[in-house]
Amino acid sequence: MTMETLEFQAEARQLLQLMVHSIYSNKDIFLRELISNASDALDKLRLAKLQDGLEADTSDLHIEIEADADARTLTVRDNGIGMTREEVVELIGTIAKSGTADLLAKLKEAKESPELIGQFGVGFYSTFMVADRVTLVTRKAGTEGHGTRWESAGEGTFTIDDAEDAPVGTTVTLQLRPKDEDDALYDYAAEWKIKEIVKKYSDFISFPIRKGDEVLNSQKALWARPRSEVTDEEYHQFYRHISHDWSDPLEIINMKAEGTFEYEALLFIPSRAPHDLFQRDARRGLQLYVKRVFIMDDSKELIPDYLRFVKGVVDAADLSLNISREILQQDRHIQMIRRRLVKKVLSTIKDLMTNDAEKYATFWREFGRAVKEGLLGEPDNQKQILDIASFATTAGDEPTTLAAYVERMKEGQEEIYFLTGESRSQVVNSPHMEAFAAQGYEVLILTDPVDEIWVDAVPEFDGKKLRSIARGSVDLKKDDEQTPEPEGDFGPLLGFLKEKLDEQVKEVRLSHRLTTSAACLVSDQDDITPALEKMYRAMGQEGPRVKRILELNPNHPLVAGLRGAHEKDASGLGETAELLYGTALLAEGGDLEDPARFAKLLADRLAQTV
Repeated sequence: MTMETLEFQAEARQLLQLMVHSIYSNKDIFLRELISNASDALDKLRLAKLQDGLEADTSDLHIEIEADADARTLTVRDNGIGMTREEVVELIGTIAKSGTADLLAKLKEAKESPELIGQFGVGFYSTFMVADRVTLVTRKAGTEGHGTRWESAGEGTFTIDDAEDAPVGTTVTLQLRPKDEDDALYDYAAEWKIKEIVKKYSDFISFPIRKGDEVLNSQKALWARPRSEVTDEEYHQFYRHISHDWSDPLEIINMKAEGTFEYEALLFIPSRAPHDLFQRDARRGLQLYVKRVFIMDDSKELIPDYLRFVKGVVDAADLSLNISREILQQDRHIQMIRRRLVKKVLSTIKDLMTNDAEKYATFWREFGRAVKEGLLGEPDNQKQILDIASFATTAGDEPTTLAAYVERMKEGQEEIYFLTGESRSQVVNSPHMEAFAAQGYEVLILTDPVDEIWVDAVPEFDGKKLRSIARGSVDLKKDDEQTPEPEGDFGPLLGFLKEKLDEQVKEVRLSHRLTTSAACLVSDQDDITPALEKMYRAMGQEGPRVKRILELNPNHPLVAGLRGAHEKDASGLGETAELLYGTALLAEGGDLEDPARFAKLLADRLAQTV
């Protein structure tokens, strides 16, 4: 093929301009990113040979750095997997990650963002912080003929051409910009600076990083070294390498198992949730090594989905080097490792809750919603998950544990009360909350979508059943209170309303849960909630519509007035019944079936009062 001049994707052009204009105060990271990319390419080549039978020489996998102070060039070369022409255009010419445009807009306002490189895996672009021109020459392993040459000055376009006699692997050459230490732009052709960066950021890379005849990195696997011999900064750099996150981890977890089955693990709990935590196509899982040999990235078999935010490495001593994902799913050793990793992560979080309230609060704020998913699919760990969970509550602004809730329960209270909803304000102001608030009962406020599901999967905690205050019948009235029964004075009105609202409700009854509102809607104890019904419909699972129960407050003037009007003449109360039902539906945040009709009925009724 002949030379082509192509344009970067729009977001990539914006990103290049930000890089050229030095949005990062620490420009040293460009070399860390190039070395990390080279390391990944070497891992992929070795993996392709092990698992796919690719014919390739892997006897001397390495990364090489060359610097020419006179020509002002810096070159990073690897003999890894390489890229095809199409891959070069796709991987370097575009940023195929959601949310990039929004982040770029924020960057322009903030002028500084340590999150950018890590979040979107665009470390290659960081080269333009220090270079006026970047040239990349590459050839894919297993292909014959020429390679590909890519070049750009970071000004919106790039050229791509064939490269005759290109070796397998990738070579990146930077035409360095003039030194400007006032702008933190150092002499990156200087030997001391190169050694400093490699030692600081890439010492743990498992392949030799060479400069001439000298190897610059120790190549020691961090997970194999005693914790006392590793600094926090070394752990943090390793975490950034495997997670592509710029922030320091919240917690570091070391594990080592010896005996019949040996493995080592180094896990990290991040300090913030990634932008794709709840996206189905997000990368998740741990890196798997066998005897220090990289086998697999993103191994989902090693960690359950509700702990998908955990990053790290597992190095097993007794697995086959050519193990596949299919074999992993059935391997009993992997299943055993998974169980132990989960137990260790959950116990670490429990320790944070006990010993470091600030760290725990950060963890639960960032990852609590994901962790609660485990209450559905991990029955063996349900108790452990409940022990580390926190929930908003009517007792104050701070979240509470279930254990703390049980300790505060009123005398004679046998159930843990909760109410689900879309927001705290919606739940707190719900009519269902009135009697509980009036009599001082604490209610858990559950506003995450997963809360609608897990509460049905968890029967109890510490012997106390979890009870939705929007389901079934509730009787909190005091002994000296007398509430009329349906068979009494309100019987005819309740029967009339049931007849008029037969399409909407299964029953109309008097309420013990209302103190100020006229009416509310209640689900039967075993019925699914409207929110859950809506979630199923959104997923394309149409089921039969569930009718609910309309409860009336017999002490409300409107209900008392309706009873009196019904005794005199019920002929004009049909529309009033619709309005009563509609207001109860709106009060809980529900959706009206016919908003236009409701608005007309309300307007007509208001007009009669003017």
